[in-house]
Amino acid sequence: QVQLVESGGGLVQAGGSLRLSCAASGWTFSNYAMGWFRQAPGKERDFVATITGSGGRTYYADSVKGRFTISRDNAKNTVFLQMNNLKPEDTAVYYCGASLKTYALTFATVYDYWGQGTQVTVSS
Repeated sequence: QVQLVESGGGLVQAGGSLRLSCAASGWTFSNYAMGWFRQAPGKERDFVATITGSGGRTYYADSVKGRFTISRDNAKNTVFLQMNNLKPEDTAVYYCGASLKTYALTFATVYDYWGQGTQVTVSS
């Protein structure tokens, strides 16, 4: 059974940090690129960051570049999102996704599996 489970969300003040985790099970984790997306109330699911299956390449949305870092541990079937210098506009439900594609990974439609999401709230 394919499963992605996010954790690590919460309430933090502006300027603070959080580390999100996404644990995968039920498939060969290293075959998949992983991505983090976020969705604020009333808005679409937006791309945040992605990492290739080997972990050798990463790509970020301009809005988080320099503040967020995506990484993965293939031995533990887990992908992480370290979020520093958080801003109120980072408030959203954060989702991790898995994709067999090696292109267009900034688009949610190319992801095959999704987690249930974890809420991140940044207070000003």
